[in-house]
Amino acid sequence: MATFIWSILDRRRENYVTLYKWFRLFIRFALASQMIAYGMSKVIPVEMPFPYLSLLIRPYGTFLPMAILWLSIGSSPAYEIFAGCAEMLGGILLIFPRATMLGALICLVDVIQVFALNMTYDVPVKLFSFHLVLMALFLLAPEFSRLAGFFLSDRAVGPSKQPQLFGNRRANRIAFAAQIVLGVWLVGLNTYSSWSAWHTYGDGRPRSALYGLWNVDQFSIDGVLRSPLLTDYVRWRRAIFEVPDRMYFEGMDGSLARYGASINDNDKTLALTKESDQGWRASFHFQRLAQDQLILDGSMDGHTMHMQLRLVDLKNKFSLVKRRFHWIQEYPYTP
Repeated sequence: MATFIWSILDRRRENYVTLYKWFRLFIRFALASQMIAYGMSKVIPVEMPFPYLSLLIRPYGTFLPMAILWLSIGSSPAYEIFAGCAEMLGGILLIFPRATMLGALICLVDVIQVFALNMTYDVPVKLFSFHLVLMALFLLAPEFSRLAGFFLSDRAVGPSKQPQLFGNRRANRIAFAAQIVLGVWLVGLNTYSSWSAWHTYGDGRPRSALYGLWNVDQFSIDGVLRSPLLTDYVRWRRAIFEVPDRMYFEGMDGSLARYGASINDNDKTLALTKESDQGWRASFHFQRLAQDQLILDGSMDGHTMHMQLRLVDLKNKFSLVKRRFHWIQEYPYTP
């Protein structure tokens, strides 16, 4: 329908030029807005956060390809910030009419990489990222001959001949100022959104009062001690506390049970709930004998429970947490 209407309206040359230049403006900001949004969510690393504690203990083979991509980029915040800066640069340059070609070139490189990752890691937004590639190519299409002349021949390349939005200088200045204001608004909006997200579910989010990965060294139900056997589907292997309102228990078989958590540090109590059962409740009293020692006593599902837990030293346990940048490295680090 849009093509049919366009074909009727652009039968005359002046109508075609008018439609083209306004459509080009729309594509510029459509692409710029996406590049700035995706870029800022990487400059402030929230799109791919560092792996959560509950993910560090999962076997590699259980992850889907998309999760592997997300976790690998999240494991290197410096690379994520670098990729975000590249996307931001392309988006910001598109705001300025005279920098459109340079911005579109940078965006094209960025979105081709994104499209390739989406295709090879089975990320859902395959078609969307391909549309971004087409948008960048659309903006570059009028400059193909100039680019070919610059890179492939020795002949001089003239200035771009893209039409101005209006016929007089004052109107074009006002239009330019409006584009700058819109660009500043896009950057500010996405900065605020990403900064808020970073404090909500990124590395800046609040931590649980019992933050950490805890091994259950001793576990008893109704006074009966349960040995740490892999065939015991009742005993817990680990407790994971990360954010204030949630925690996990890991079974001996590696399964994770998620609970809503409410910790009262003054009364030393832990209340658990289930999202799937609004009436379900469990309560524990905890004692932190030392920084790395925790005792839980309470009741769950009609049974009394006692647990002695020991805090895992994440840096010594997980190379992913411990290992950082090394400028000089003679051999690969493969622990």
